[in-house]
Amino acid sequence: MRVVLQKVTQASVQIHGKVHASIGAGLVVLAGWEEGDTPEDNTWMAQKIAKMRLFEDHEGVMNRSVMEVEGQILVISQFTLHAATKKGNRPSYFRAAHPRTSKPLYEDFLDQLWHASNLSVKSGEFGADMQVALINDGPVTITMDSKNKE
Repeated sequence: MRVVLQKVTQASVQIHGKVHASIGAGLVVLAGWEEGDTPEDNTWMAQKIAKMRLFEDHEGVMNRSVMEVEGQILVISQFTLHAATKKGNRPSYFRAAHPRTSKPLYEDFLDQLWHASNLSVKSGEFGADMQVALINDGPVTITMDSKNKE
């Protein structure tokens, strides 16, 4: 499982020209699964995201988690995170999990993230054509992969 975390002051996702979900200050999580990913990858990632210290404390040091600042979370499924780009100029997505595998993992991840953070977790719609708007705060952007836990 691969994610891109972005600390935001606000974010929204539109589907068919209408706002599907929006958040204030918190995290946007772009998430993609590859073949071989499991619910255990989701659990590890959800706990990592919930505890990741990306928010400033009273001294201006990134020392507080999204839970500690009572932020909000917006999760967007994004299979393109597993693009292979070594050959040619057209990305290949052979490593991305098939929707029949990744959709249940996506739904499980939303649940795992809610349980790990005890915060409101909003989301886009799996497989939909979405337009995501956000204001990156910092900017702070972090990438993580459950295959690189060590």
